[in-house]
Amino acid sequence: MARSAKRTRRLTTGDTTYLWSLRHTHRTLDDGTCEDCCETLAIRPLEGRGGLRIQFQNGPDRLVPDGYPQPSGTVGTRDGRTLNLHEPGTVRVLLDEAVQRGWKPGRPTTEELDGWALFDNAHRHREIAQPD
Repeated sequence: MARSAKRTRRLTTGDTTYLWSLRHTHRTLDDGTCEDCCETLAIRPLEGRGGLRIQFQNGPDRLVPDGYPQPSGTVGTRDGRTLNLHEPGTVRVLLDEAVQRGWKPGRPTTEELDGWALFDNAHRHREIAQPD
């Protein structure tokens, strides 16, 4: 049986376990077409409150899946660089980037970050982890 893309998954780093999920949102126009597509990666500690939402909004030179040919969960740039947000390794790199930029998992509120601000460093780390 295939894993549900909407199901919460676990990621453990050190002594901390996080729950994470990925959602796609958009606005549907009267003619049935979609616009304002956004991939949102939600991460929260298993123990405690608060969390993190990393959002990848569609825009100029920014690719967010909206059907063929862009695969589900894959965000990228027009120059061909992509990140697959369904991969735990990608989620880990984005989590590490958010922590380096000041996100604190113990805060009681949920913080939102622009995923594109994390994209370049995350892509660089994923390339190192998965050489051609």
